[in-house]
Amino acid sequence: MHDFHWPALITLLVLVLLFVAGAKVGAARGKYGIQAPAVAGNPDFERIFRVQMNTNESALMFLPALWLFAAFVSSPWSAGIGAVWVVARVWYAAAYAREANKRGPAFGLSAAVTVVLMLGAAWGVAKSFM
Repeated sequence: MHDFHWPALITLLVLVLLFVAGAKVGAARGKYGIQAPAVAGNPDFERIFRVQMNTNESALMFLPALWLFAAFVSSPWSAGIGAVWVVARVWYAAAYAREANKRGPAFGLSAAVTVVLMLGAAWGVAKSFM
């Protein structure tokens, strides 16, 4: 039987990251006077909004890859690799909120982590059929 404590912890950290990103959008709406449902009008607000949306989109691919890797390859390794994704997304959020063109390296790292987890999960699933 697998021990999924570590990937569960990473999942909880992702949930905290998603919650904080959403809260920052709410605070930015008040700060910059952007009334819902509008999502444009102030570049500072728009960057904060894009951080939230991009993080949601990235998490949608990351989380299944994390859990498939944990189930079919290694639970501790999935968590270790997943922790890099969390750090990269926090870096991404901070960089993008300051200046949009500074987000590239953090995006690249988080995307690479997702690809590693996806490829590893695919290998693990394929191997389980043999």
